[in-house]
Amino acid sequence: MFGITRAPDFDRAGLDWLNVIRPLSLSDLKGRLVILDFWTFCCINCFHVLPTLKRIEEGFPNDVAVIGVHSPKFDHERDLDALAAAVERYGVTHPVVHDPHMVLWDEYCIRAWPTLVLISPDGWIIGQIAGEPNPDMLLQGVGDMVRQFWERGEMGPAALPRDTAGTTFKTNGRLRFPGKIKPCPLGDGRKGWAIADTGHNQIVVVDDDGAELHRYGTGTAGFEDGAGATFNGPEGLACEAAAIYVADTRNHAIRRIDRSGGQVTTLAGIGVRGTALSLAEPGGGTALASPWDLELMNGQLLFANAGTHQIGVLDLDTGMVRALAGGGGEAIVDGCGEHAMLAQPSGLALSPDGTVLYFADSETSAVRRLALEGTPLVETIVGAGLFDFGHDNGTLAEARLQHPLGLTWLDGKRLVVADSYNGTLRLIDLGQETVSDLDLCGEGACEPLSEPAGIASDGAFRLLVSDTNNHRIVEVRLDTGTVTTWLR
Repeated sequence: MFGITRAPDFDRAGLDWLNVIRPLSLSDLKGRLVILDFWTFCCINCFHVLPTLKRIEEGFPNDVAVIGVHSPKFDHERDLDALAAAVERYGVTHPVVHDPHMVLWDEYCIRAWPTLVLISPDGWIIGQIAGEPNPDMLLQGVGDMVRQFWERGEMGPAALPRDTAGTTFKTNGRLRFPGKIKPCPLGDGRKGWAIADTGHNQIVVVDDDGAELHRYGTGTAGFEDGAGATFNGPEGLACEAAAIYVADTRNHAIRRIDRSGGQVTTLAGIGVRGTALSLAEPGGGTALASPWDLELMNGQLLFANAGTHQIGVLDLDTGMVRALAGGGGEAIVDGCGEHAMLAQPSGLALSPDGTVLYFADSETSAVRRLALEGTPLVETIVGAGLFDFGHDNGTLAEARLQHPLGLTWLDGKRLVVADSYNGTLRLIDLGQETVSDLDLCGEGACEPLSEPAGIASDGAFRLLVSDTNNHRIVEVRLDTGTVTTWLR
């Protein structure tokens, strides 16, 4: 016996499993070091752990079993199909047990996402790590434990009943889990659009009819600059005549595509997850943390640094990066600069006059704004707390969203929100100080959305929406009441 607490078994009636052909139990894992990863798919810090777990799986394929225990925060995350889409989107290949009522969470006394629990080959809990572990230290520690267990004769792994077929969310269409969509002017004066084709690790430029004009990135996940550049899960964009700027999320970087020749350069980020931003530093040597969206403002690139719960700015002339708002902690606290607290900002929309940045603060299910003139000041428009969410309309104080991811202006006083986990669009009327649903029932039928992550406006009557889990762009015409698939 190595540990002091016997691990509760997870072979329970009513729990669904992914990536295995049948539910697993501790007896199936006897003879292996087991790592339980308690996570939920809204959590950016949970996704920061996945590459480390992948390294462990690849380094110890026969000695260590990684098991994801999905413990949902939001109502939407209790849906098994939504979890299956997240598993496919983020390339999770280890077994995952869906625990919608958090039974295992309670039995293992978990208090935070993510948390790793280590179980010895004979079924005893031998360690627990809350938060993001140091990747190299965890890999070294796992290696040391594996060697010790072998030396004591306690290892004897058997094959797991893995499901190699994967989930059913793969698509052969032009898009795969698209992220943001942004206006992108074409050289001949025509309207164009740039789309973060997140699941294909590419950036796509289309004309106003949806015809594809350019596709940047080889499609292989990577971090290479140049003409044959690679991206890794890009989510956000900003576009101007000469360049497209890319929030290359899983590379923790901001990239620039030269539209004249297609060359890609890295402006900020070093390819690994960084800590909280502070004073100005050169972008080329500054580690970012899952940048999720971008907005251009007078030679500066505003970005949502989702992984450290901050809004940052990159000066395109000097190349310097610094924090604008957020102290690095995860909460909903208004105030100036670093004294404000944010929670995974994921969508940006600059006000028409360029003086205020509105942002979707996804983990607080909030829409907030940052005054850019004078001292940066954060103010919450809709939202109340980390665990206050719902689908409620009414006044700004009464209204509730559920993990919004995108914003756009309908006109100078109205914002449209991609209310991702409610699967709908919400209208914030800043003049009337109200929130309401947008009608998505056109041509006699409703068009259900699945985790819309991006939204862009073309004047006062037309919206283009990234319907992420349906792998398409939806066109919503408010003047005619039509809702159609625009690009798939």
